[in-house]
Amino acid sequence: MFDISSLPEADVQLSHRWMDASAADTLLTALMAGIPWTRHRLRIFGREVEAPRLSCWIGDPGALYRYSGTRFVPEPWPAALVPVRDALSEAAGVAFNSVLANLYRDGQDAMGWHSDDERELGPDPVIASLSLGATRRFVLKGRTPDAEGRFARHVLELPHGSLLVMRGETQARFRHALPRTARPVGPRINLTFRRILY
Repeated sequence: MFDISSLPEADVQLSHRWMDASAADTLLTALMAGIPWTRHRLRIFGREVEAPRLSCWIGDPGALYRYSGTRFVPEPWPAALVPVRDALSEAAGVAFNSVLANLYRDGQDAMGWHSDDERELGPDPVIASLSLGATRRFVLKGRTPDAEGRFARHVLELPHGSLLVMRGETQARFRHALPRTARPVGPRINLTFRRILY
């Protein structure tokens, strides 16, 4: 059951309690210990920088992904993620074959403005984003201004066990980010399930 069926100009669905707290706790513990977390280097404006978070690209063999000048070869699916992938594929109506796992260790770890619009995802990709751990603020911002010069902006709180699904032209029309926060906040894992087109 989705709490938000859509936002103005964005095809977004949000379920605050897609996974019950006990199952989310178990999955968080398993993934914290069971994923080979890495701090990737990314190319931004022509220079290499360390990503402000830990991450791991996971997927079926051949589900290669290119992002910010880096080519990622998938790690195999951890056993704990296989039933989650299958349940999400059924819920979203998409056979997901990959997931980007991001670990935000505290409020200083973040994700900058971007769209999930890489060529491997095809037009109008479906992105299913499962949040585990600390609640963080997720911001969507329109790419083009309205007639009055204002950019559409939506702020969503993503708690433990919540599922955010973005569809249609959302990636073409919006960028999104997970901003830093100065308030004390615990670790959070975000799993963004995708379908790579070979």
